[in-house]
Amino acid sequence: MSPLSSQADPSGAAAAILRRLGFALLFFVGPVAALFARRAIVILGPVAIILLVLAALLDGTSRFSRQHLGHLLRSAGGTAGFVLLLWTALSLVWTPFLPEATERLFNLIGMLIMAAAGYLALPDRMRSANLYMLSVGVALAAIAASAIALRGVAYASTDGQNLERGVILLVLFVWPAVTWLHSRGRNLEALLLAVAVALASVLSPSALPLQGLAIGAAIFVLTAIGPGFGVRFTATVMAGLVLLAPAIPFALGPVATNLFGPETSLEIWRSVIIDEPVRLVTGHGLETALRGRFAGLLAPGAPTGFLFEIWYELGIIGAATSAIVLYASVAGSVSERPLLVPGVIATFASAYALGCLGIGTAQAWWFTALVVAMLMFVAIERGQFRTKRPKATLLRRERPLVPTR
Repeated sequence: MSPLSSQADPSGAAAAILRRLGFALLFFVGPVAALFARRAIVILGPVAIILLVLAALLDGTSRFSRQHLGHLLRSAGGTAGFVLLLWTALSLVWTPFLPEATERLFNLIGMLIMAAAGYLALPDRMRSANLYMLSVGVALAAIAASAIALRGVAYASTDGQNLERGVILLVLFVWPAVTWLHSRGRNLEALLLAVAVALASVLSPSALPLQGLAIGAAIFVLTAIGPGFGVRFTATVMAGLVLLAPAIPFALGPVATNLFGPETSLEIWRSVIIDEPVRLVTGHGLETALRGRFAGLLAPGAPTGFLFEIWYELGIIGAATSAIVLYASVAGSVSERPLLVPGVIATFASAYALGCLGIGTAQAWWFTALVVAMLMFVAIERGQFRTKRPKATLLRRERPLVPTR
């Protein structure tokens, strides 16, 4: 047997295998598995990130992520996020559901740690073969979702709930998948992928995925036409709605009451504000928006969604810091790659719309999905490099391929 070559790199090869497996779980298996298992994304996400961390430790290809992450943490959005987390922890003092709220807080901290670990583990340059798995995985998941829906799954069953949750994940993941294909000049494939996800959303057991997709598509088109305006518009609307949310039941409540009667969710929200105005400052504490309905502290017909929950649980301090985080995140997402901006902003819009329209934003699978979507775009941004061959001349030797950004 011949000896190993001196240039063999076992650690690099092992890192490549681990990284390929991690991206396969994150980009390819995750979207499909979410249609059949309730906690698929919650399990696959951390496992994939652990594999990416191990790969980064083996080959050390993530050299600049630490500097970028430190800059993000020191920014206005990072400072506001720290204040929001601190205020959330402080709300445990007055929440009536201390054990459940403590568990939720630790879950949130765990998700933030997982996001930071995944960000630090991504290589400085991504291979295209790893990123194409994202588009293939989303396409297969969209086809599978449509097939399941057409077979007539009982929407009230667990399978129906899995289908709805899986399509919601597709609505989030379709934008990075489309953005990657568009960045590689595969516009026809990107269009077909978007149509496949739209069809799955139409066939979904609820209208929520289609609504989130439609809002994201509108923002995508708006940002593609005018990137600067689209970013500012999206950031302002998202932050403004959070700050002005208590005015919504007073502005729209009477109209809803005339149309649907006095027991509408907006009327209940209005009553909550009038009966406990002091709680607009402190909130009722973490985990009260959901568990308060079962304990009789909140009417079962109260609104669901991010806008009500952030004010009901954390008050004006939580709402104000959330608005700053949202505005800074959207405005700061504009990178040196204008080609990626419409997809990034569309993802923000879809996620925000789904949160406001009633999705359970405190659930672990939703937090995990947001982390995965964020990692997808970071990976895509690091995959935007080409190689070109300098022109040959008769006076000098041809230089090797050089990477260009």
